[in-house]
Amino acid sequence: MPLDTLDHSAPSLFKQRASRPSQLALYSALALFLMVADARFKITEPARIAVSTVLSPVQWLVAQPVLAYQNASRYAEVQQQAVRKEDEARKELVAMAQRAELAEELLEENGHLRALLGLRERMTQPGQAAEVIYDSPDPYTRRVVIDKGETDGIAPGSPVLDEKGVVGQVTRVYATRSEVSLLIDRDQAIPVFNPRTGARSVAYGDPSPARSGGMELRFMPSNADVQEGDLLTTSGVDGLYPPGLPVAKVVTVDRRADSAFTRIYCEPVGRVQGVRHVMVLQPLNRAVHPEAEAQAAQAAADKKAKDAAKGKKDGKSDKGRSGKSGDAAAPAQPAKDPA
Repeated sequence: MPLDTLDHSAPSLFKQRASRPSQLALYSALALFLMVADARFKITEPARIAVSTVLSPVQWLVAQPVLAYQNASRYAEVQQQAVRKEDEARKELVAMAQRAELAEELLEENGHLRALLGLRERMTQPGQAAEVIYDSPDPYTRRVVIDKGETDGIAPGSPVLDEKGVVGQVTRVYATRSEVSLLIDRDQAIPVFNPRTGARSVAYGDPSPARSGGMELRFMPSNADVQEGDLLTTSGVDGLYPPGLPVAKVVTVDRRADSAFTRIYCEPVGRVQGVRHVMVLQPLNRAVHPEAEAQAAQAAADKKAKDAAKGKKDGKSDKGRSGKSGDAAAPAQPAKDPA
């Protein structure tokens, strides 16, 4: 038997190992012993501390990518939440501003309505509240349209005022709406009274572009006793406006040496611009507006002239017929007895 073929390994007796169940039981008992010993006597605590100290830099290095990803995700989420909260805050701020503006507008409207109610209680003349729907589309006039008309008992020429004073007069009446000419309209005029001096005059709407929205006292003599700040009220001589209603306040008195008249400009006391709620009073004598009155007078004159012409024509025809019949039916004159 060659030398290189000899088997130098140990005999099979020494190659035998414990069986797998035996190994499992041994390792289980060892693990149980170590757990009990560690729980009782802390025998693995130094080893655990040493291993943790050695592996701490490795753990920190391995955890950095995970921490960076978590921080980036958290930052993106927080930023989205901040943007969403900012949008919600902006929307809530806009809604609060709108509610505040609406509340302020309602408070102002409530104040106007309360003032109108108090004015109605103080007025002896019957009237009713109305709301301004829109301004007149005619750019050359200063008129507004209210939501009361003929069905509500509105008459032409009715005074219109707010809680501060007169704002205009009803000039046209429709079925459910009425047109109000404001005091600043160029075709509007109102008799006024100066309580300080007792003088009466007429205030007209100022058509000049430089003083749009004002009034003017025309044909006032140069020595007229009018001062800036004088309050003008209704005189009541027109039979439409009740006396004593505030109309305007004098703001400028222009006395010129080369003119016999004084230019007096006034500012209306009532809110002629931007008025929303008004009080419509009945005219004192239910007189119609001057335009309607002129139309009625013209119609009456035309009818009178037509009746006169018809009566004259009928008189001529009757006279002609009576002449012819008189000639035919005249008795014969008796013959004179010759003496």
